[in-house]
Order: sequence, then structure tokens, then C-alpha cells
Amino acid sequence: MKNFISVNDVSSINTLVSKALYYKENPFADKSLGLNKRIGMLFLNPSMRTRLSTQIAAEQLGMNVIVFNVGKEGWNMEFEDGAIMSGNTSEHVKDAAPILGKYFDIIAIRSFPNLTNKEEDYNEEVIESFKKYAGVPIVSLESATLHPLQSLTDIMTIQEEIKKSEIKNRKSKIVLTWAPHIKPLPQCVANSFAQWVNAWGEADFIITHPEDYELDEKYTTGATITTNQDEALKDADFVYVKNWSTYKDYGRIYTNDPSWMLTEKKLMLTNHAKVMHCLPVRRNVELSDEVLDSANSIVTQEAANRIWAAQAVLSEILKGCSPRPLKGSYS
Repeated sequence: MKNFISVNDVSSINTLVSKALYYKENPFADKSLGLNKRIGMLFLNPSMRTRLSTQIAAEQLGMNVIVFNVGKEGWNMEFEDGAIMSGNTSEHVKDAAPILGKYFDIIAIRSFPNLTNKEEDYNEEVIESFKKYAGVPIVSLESATLHPLQSLTDIMTIQEEIKKSEIKNRKSKIVLTWAPHIKPLPQCVANSFAQWVNAWGEADFIITHPEDYELDEKYTTGATITTNQDEALKDADFVYVKNWSTYKDYGRIYTNDPSWMLTEKKLMLTNHAKVMHCLPVRRNVELSDEVLDSANSIVTQEAANRIWAAQAVLSEILKGCSPRPLKGSYS
């Protein structure tokens, strides 16, 4: 694996999940794989689970980890080609990325959409710029449109649950349902989850949302899409709850209908479904307390699995990294 930006960088989802599950049982099995290797984790927006889980994963592989908050601990960065830098950006990615590529063997980046310019967000300027100029493998810790580490974790968690249930004898039914929120959120998690479940191809997959909340078709093709949440939830084995803002009329909230919140009553329509959410979650807005605190909720298990998913990805990338020289030579 050269980079980890989307499901398209993965040759086999099941093989990668198996590796993640192996690391969950044997966290230090490859503790020397990252010896004398350095990962730089660059954050352009805040993180808790993604940052901590990836840092733990890297350290369990023996890597040296450096975390850097861009804009707070360093200069604001410019990504536009040909920009006249007379504003509040002090350093261009063309100058920063190649240097960081000399400092680190792997660069992991977390960025965020502006939710005002769809073309700019969906061009993935931040991730693509580092991929172009850094000269080392790039790992997405969430981008403007996708969150692949979260989605790998989600498939891993679903497979764990399938193995210990009767679902293993048939295809599972997975539902991605929109939920209300107090502010517009990006489509990253929903896009990514849809992309990975469709690529996995081992479930009946349904996406349900209010009218006007359609996602980009390049991520949802293969799923059944409905605006009838109750119909979608019927006999579901897994329900993934997530808010996202509008895609076509970009970054807006058209409705905040509280009837779309997942409650215990709605859960009764399912096949005792396991409930998932990427966290953080707005209690009693997206999900009711009674659901989050019930035996159906696997959000804690899901979040804990972030370590093993990240460890599987980093180990695959490390296999292709050239060894760092132990001592220099002079001519």
C-alpha cells in the first residue's frame, strides 16, 4: 500500500480487516516493523479518537510519532497554485510538503471541508497537494470528503459482530441513516461509509435520509436509497447513524426534523440491530440516551477498534518503505 486516502488504495478489504483483528489479539506482534521510522501527524482541525488511536497504533509498531497542529503551532498554509500570498497564509504547501517528506517516512493528515465551495472541497486540495509534493506515503486521518480509517474500523466492527451471531449464515442488512444536528456537518463519514460498504459487497445496504440530502452518487452507487426511514430500518442488522449537510445545494441544513432521531421505538423495527456512530455524538439529538446506553449500542467497541484499523494500515505502508540509513556517509 503506497497511500491510504480511500478504499481505492486497498487491494482486499477482508484481508486488511483480518490484519486489524489479528493486531487486536496481538498488539505488539510487529513492534519492530517501524523501528527507525518516523510518522508526522498533521492536524488542520481538532481530533480526539483519530489522533490518539493512530498515535497508539504507530507506537505499537515501533514508530517515532510527532504530532503537529498546523496553524496553531506553525504557519497558516496556502494550497492554491499561483496564489498571491498577501493574506493570512505564510507558507505554501509546495515549500512545506517536500521538507516534511524529508523529516518523515509517513505523513498522516487531518483536514476539514469549508462547506462553502463544493468544487474546492471535493478536489481535496490538502490531501492531494501533500500526495503530490511530499514524496512519502500519505495517510488520511479525515479529509474534506472521506474518512477511510473510520470506515475500515466500521467494517471491522461489523465483521466482529457477524462472527458472533447467526448473521454469519446470511447477508447482513446495513442501514446508514441521516440524523438531525444543530449545525451543518460534512458528508465525509457518510460518503466514506457508503464507499466502503459498497466496495465490500457483502451486505444488503440501504441509505435513508430526508428529501434533498442526497450524497454524491459516486459514493452511493450500489446502495438502495429511500426517504422512508421506518421502511429502511425494517429487519436491519446494523444501523449507522450520522448527520450530513446537503450536497447539491452545498453545505446547508434544510431540515432538522427531530423525528429522524434514532429512538428505542424505531429500533424495534429492526432485527435487534447493533447501533453505530463515529462519535462525537449529540445525545438526544442524533441518538437518544436509551439507545446509546443500551446493549444494542456498539459505539464504544467501534471507537476502540480505531487503534487496530490504523495499525493494519500503517503496517501495510511500512512494508513498502525504504529503510532509513543508520549512519550517513560523506564524499
